[in-house]
Amino acid sequence: MAVPNSAATEPAGPEPELVARARSGDREAFAALYDEHYRVVYRFLLIRTRNRHLAEDLTQEVFTRALRRIDAYTWQGRAFAAWLITIAKNLHLDELSCGRTRLETPVGEIRDPQEHGRGADALALRELEAVEAHETLRTVLHTLNAHQRHCVELRYLDELTAEETALAMGRSVGAVKTLTYRALQKLRWSTGAVPA
Repeated sequence: MAVPNSAATEPAGPEPELVARARSGDREAFAALYDEHYRVVYRFLLIRTRNRHLAEDLTQEVFTRALRRIDAYTWQGRAFAAWLITIAKNLHLDELSCGRTRLETPVGEIRDPQEHGRGADALALRELEAVEAHETLRTVLHTLNAHQRHCVELRYLDELTAEETALAMGRSVGAVKTLTYRALQKLRWSTGAVPA
């Protein structure tokens, strides 16, 4: 009986080759992975932190940790970007739990309370509506299966492109578009936007 070839379970293309070279200590291969995935990781963190400088710092830390742990990375049916996003999520959660990130309002964004329609009451009402909308969205997202929910979160909450979402999920762009379409149809149905 033949022993299955582990290489047969890895995807074809340049990324597995780059990862294999990076795992063996090739710094140029890791630099190529950095160039390919920096934008996705940075954008993911920028959306969560809403702070360009913090997102840049955390993105650098993601790649520093990835470089330190690259020899432990193994193909598990998901793209390399998904591993980087997992590191980014963990770093962001660490940042939040340490309390180093504070919600601050830059002076330029403070509104004059005498401005028409922009008083403290109007701002508080707008923030409350945003929180309620976010909670409603989270509730209806649970009507989706795990793959659909993850796809919608990446596309619309994390604001990734279809290509970036495909990379993060380890799927083709066509599969992401199909998942997105089916998820949106299910959301429309669950919210009553379209008849059953």
